[in-house]
Amino acid sequence: MAEHLASIFGTEKDRVNCPFYFKIGACRHGDRCSRLHTKPSISPTLLLSNMYQRPDMITPGVDVHGQPIDPRKMQQHFEDFYEDLFEELNKYGEIDSLNICDNLADHMVGNVYVQFREEEQAANALKNLTGRFYAGRPIIVDFSPVTDFREATCRQYEENSCNRGGYCNFMHLKRISRELRRQLFGRYRRRHSRSRSRSRSPYRHHSYEERSHRSHSSRKYDDRDYYHESRNRRHTMSPGHRRGRSRSPRRRRDRSPTRDSSEERRARIEQWNREKEEAELSNRTIADGTNYNNESNEMGY
Repeated sequence: MAEHLASIFGTEKDRVNCPFYFKIGACRHGDRCSRLHTKPSISPTLLLSNMYQRPDMITPGVDVHGQPIDPRKMQQHFEDFYEDLFEELNKYGEIDSLNICDNLADHMVGNVYVQFREEEQAANALKNLTGRFYAGRPIIVDFSPVTDFREATCRQYEENSCNRGGYCNFMHLKRISRELRRQLFGRYRRRHSRSRSRSRSPYRHHSYEERSHRSHSSRKYDDRDYYHESRNRRHTMSPGHRRGRSRSPRRRRDRSPTRDSSEERRARIEQWNREKEEAELSNRTIADGTNYNNESNEMGY
């Protein structure tokens, strides 16, 4: 029974927990929903409800004065907000993703989802953002159950074919330019590349048993583990790593023999065959001589 309940948790078959809240972190029924909205006590994802205020909040494409808004200015307004928010949230930890809804329904309009690399970083951000204001409005922040945005995003919206528009119940995530994404998230790639080149490998501090277990039981390494493992193979004396390549003359006798070319292998095989034929011929000659002598003795010669 417990396995069955776990398998249907957060799905349409679950009659207790709301599947939309589990997938999206928001439900159009709100507190009136007939199913439970179970908020997580810890999560790497935070929801900042209704934080982004579009310039065309009242009427899409039109400002508060009834004048049409240039789409380029709306995009610039959004990217300024995105960059400002990213720089603030980056103070609390490394950001895996920052998504902002372009939906118009009350329970999703302006929702901001930030997913940190670690749950502790999200908890630190929650602690520091609670009670603060942005643009004169209080920040409403809480843990969100959303961890896989592929399940929460409207695929038809990504293909520009969603016929529900801004009132779709799945996320319509607003995109930023490629240049801004490279500027904001590229810092993490540069930081990781510097740490890989400057820091010593934690692999050296492991015991031989741990190193052997890691090298034989798991083959799913990231780039950092593979880089340090390939370097450390030259320095380890453990039997499990003596097969690694080494340029030291002292270790060359431990290496496997150099693989010959096809011509060399064919020549060696021909030499073996000749030696085998000569040995067989010699044995046959000796055997014939022995038989001849035996026959001669029997006939009295």
